Amino acid sequence: MTSPADRYARWQAEVQQERTSVELTAFTARYPFTLDDFQLAAGRALEGGSSVLVAAPTGAGKTVVGEFAVHLALARGHKVFYTAPIKALSNQKFGELVDWLGADRVGLLTGDTSIRPDAEVVVMTTEVLRNMLYADSDLLVGLGFVVMDEVHYLADRMRGPVWEEVIIHLHDSVRLVSLSATVSNAEEFGAWLQEVRGSTEIIVSETRPVPLWQHVVVGDELLDLFVDAHGEAVVSQGPGARADRRVNPEIERVTSFSLPVDERSGGARDSGYRGRKGTGGRHRPRGSGQHRPPHQRKGRGPYRSSGHGGDSGWGGGGRPGSGPHRHEDRAGGALRPARRPDVVELLDDAALLPAIMFIFSRAGCDGAVQQCTRARLRLTDDRERREIRAVLDEQLGGIGVEDEEVLSLDTFRRAALDGFAAHHAGMLPLLKSVVEALFARGLIKVVFATETLALGINMPARSVVLEKLVKFNGVDHADLTPGEFTQLTGRAGRRGIDTEGHAVVLAGPRFDAPAVASLASKRTYPLRSAFRPTPNMAVNLLDRFDLSRARETLETSFAQFQADRSVVGLARRARELEDTAEDYRAAVTCERGDLLEYARIQEAITDREKSLSRERAARDRDRTRNVLGDLRRGEVIALPGGKRRGYAVVLEVDRAVLGGPQVDLLDTEGRRRSLRPGDVPSPPAVIDTLRLPRQDSLGSGRVRKDTAAALRQRLAGQDDDARAEVRRRAGRSPSTAATDEQLLALREQLAAHPCTACPDLESHLRWMGRWRKSRAELEGVQRRIRGRTSSLARQFDRLTDLLSELGYLAPEVPAGPAGEELRPTASGLRLRRLFSDRDLLIAQCLEHGAWRGLDPAGLAAVVSAAVHETRRDDRAPELIPDPAVDAALAASMRLAAALQSAEARHGLTPTTAPDPAIAAIVHRWARGAHLAAALEGNDLPPGDFVRHCRQVIDLLDQLTADEELGPVARQSIRAVRRGLVAQEIDR
Repeated sequence: MTSPADRYARWQAEVQQERTSVELTAFTARYPFTLDDFQLAAGRALEGGSSVLVAAPTGAGKTVVGEFAVHLALARGHKVFYTAPIKALSNQKFGELVDWLGADRVGLLTGDTSIRPDAEVVVMTTEVLRNMLYADSDLLVGLGFVVMDEVHYLADRMRGPVWEEVIIHLHDSVRLVSLSATVSNAEEFGAWLQEVRGSTEIIVSETRPVPLWQHVVVGDELLDLFVDAHGEAVVSQGPGARADRRVNPEIERVTSFSLPVDERSGGARDSGYRGRKGTGGRHRPRGSGQHRPPHQRKGRGPYRSSGHGGDSGWGGGGRPGSGPHRHEDRAGGALRPARRPDVVELLDDAALLPAIMFIFSRAGCDGAVQQCTRARLRLTDDRERREIRAVLDEQLGGIGVEDEEVLSLDTFRRAALDGFAAHHAGMLPLLKSVVEALFARGLIKVVFATETLALGINMPARSVVLEKLVKFNGVDHADLTPGEFTQLTGRAGRRGIDTEGHAVVLAGPRFDAPAVASLASKRTYPLRSAFRPTPNMAVNLLDRFDLSRARETLETSFAQFQADRSVVGLARRARELEDTAEDYRAAVTCERGDLLEYARIQEAITDREKSLSRERAARDRDRTRNVLGDLRRGEVIALPGGKRRGYAVVLEVDRAVLGGPQVDLLDTEGRRRSLRPGDVPSPPAVIDTLRLPRQDSLGSGRVRKDTAAALRQRLAGQDDDARAEVRRRAGRSPSTAATDEQLLALREQLAAHPCTACPDLESHLRWMGRWRKSRAELEGVQRRIRGRTSSLARQFDRLTDLLSELGYLAPEVPAGPAGEELRPTASGLRLRRLFSDRDLLIAQCLEHGAWRGLDPAGLAAVVSAAVHETRRDDRAPELIPDPAVDAALAASMRLAAALQSAEARHGLTPTTAPDPAIAAIVHRWARGAHLAAALEGNDLPPGDFVRHCRQVIDLLDQLTADEELGPVARQSIRAVRRGLVAQEIDR
């Protein structure tokens, strides 16, 4: 029984909560449902004066907390900024807030759009807010709250540091509302926020609001991934989730068969499949899908698609597999994943549409649309087709006839009318937004998407399908992490729309059901900082603070916070490795002789072989330089690989260019390419000659295509593999390893060593290998310990040394009370306004006049090279027929090489050189070509081009403040911001 004092204290707490929840009570009246506990807890914390970190699953309703911050700010007479990582999310949130508050109270600020920037509520990208903080903008006056949506984006390697800059530099009086996906180290992130922002409540909800069922498609059967002890399907996440679930044994049974390929692998399909006009699932209410009461179905009874659109259902009481199992679709005994049209049919018949099928490649998404079109799949009725047609006519009416082919509009329209579409970054943003709108209205039933769709875009789906559990991460193909799996499947079953969600994995070769179950059950999604000091950041900090304060600012970053915490674990690991290495060292003994000496001779042999290999490569480079210099116009050459491959004809040779010679080529597809010695591993081989048209006529696309056709005809009978021709005619420099005296002496020394005759030598060397591996790991851990202690401050010091050397920082005169201080020079103040991954290189180009004298189209082309990073290594730059542009690019390359040398000297990561891979396309566009003409002869997707033009315009806008380049930059913006590019920006 509680005491009177306890009851009084509880009564006081309740009264205080009522007093501090007045605005929360008023806000919740907007909703016809009761808010969740985590939403109410966050609201109370905000009203009580704290910042909040809210980590919750996708679709749980985190944005309600952000909207309460907007309500609270307006009620208290403060401004509120709502930030998002990408423009699409900013536009989406802007529309939602306008619908709620009215257009007069809401503004929008992105890199290319400014609508009512002085409004009470302003939606913006995070970069815009960072720039405002560094500029000490007047718009910050009266700011009371900042909502950072998708704050886990700070782990992004390229743009993540911006988030930390904002969090660190916001005024202490501003309350921060951080909305994050569920991360496994939310407490660590919250502890850092408390350290840099003061009072911050950490509110974590790991429960999905909508139950999620997990499935596996095997052939044409949809099986539950999880069942209980009785074989009944169970929910894996969300309300009703069961802890006693296990992997469905039926999955392992059917995936263990090894039977011949059936008729679907290569034979004719059922006649009723092609041209099917309707399905059994289309008109079922959302949430009514396959999950019937447990007494009506068992998890081991598979749902089987009829393939005809007629009656179909779940397996009954008989043993599954007693009938004709179509999941026995195998090639050479390997399980084949179901065809995409079959999967869509299966989902539709099971009432699991609308669905998002994640395919981790753009080509795969487009291919899926083509497959469904060829299969004459149709998921819409006549009424829906009329609605879709009306939307398409309205939204796409502004696209010119000449651009329809390059945008594949006919294919897009036909697929959309049938109820399916692709969604990826290579598409025109207008087309993606049309897909989003049609999907949100339930008119498009299936979207084939890359993983970029998982970032915040509001596209409610009943089901999510993962075609594979492997994706390309920019370096290699890697398994999906549990965090990525959670992010993707989080799209299934959106709150207020679906009563349940469904995650579906397609079984393919080497399918491992327990591994999939483990992936679906884990919640490991750690947030790792990507923060690092940049030249722009350095000059901005030193324009506001002294050196000591600037270093302290960096030390407060989440990156340093994590590094300092990790040192404790690293020290423990170092002690373990020291003990292990000592144990291995004791085992490294041989009765015949000194085993360490034997190992040192082996290492010396390996080092010498590598040295000879490098010398051979250097000789090849010299030969390549000589061969390129001797090439003549009209010679047909075979290229040996590297960045350039295939066959080409020589158009021109420039022997005076830095880093040259540079050869202007025309390849077999009619594309102009440049070739320098560093582009190929060995010299090309001259195999023939070709009569060429006049040099000035090669600016015509038709002339280039005709010349390429003549080249292909001349190559008839040649080996399809140009590298084979190179090996026959040119080849590499001969190896000198067989005659090198030093290498031969080392090999003799090894052969004469007494340990060579030891019968246990292999065993000894294995122990030696373990010892060396443990020593190397120990040294690596020790380096990491040394590097992580005040690591950012040391990087900052190296960076300021470089900036001082280049003239962007200079000692303050007179010196401050704490000694010599650094302040930005006039050049540094210009760098302060440049926000780019190549900020210092761009500043160097401006400082040395590398871009002086260019016309608007030429400046756009050079800026394109300054902002572009090729997605693939094999896209060679197309030459631009403008000597001024060529000179500007060459000067930029020289400055990049000098900068890289200086950065390496100071121990900094080198800045990447300009990348002119698509500068010629931008040049043609800026000179007035329509989209199809600008992209002619290239495989650059229109969406990538439009997005790149936005980046070009963003940097050009930064250059308008430059006294010399400003007038040309403004003309250049007008030249690029037109047609479809302008339509995308102005939408």
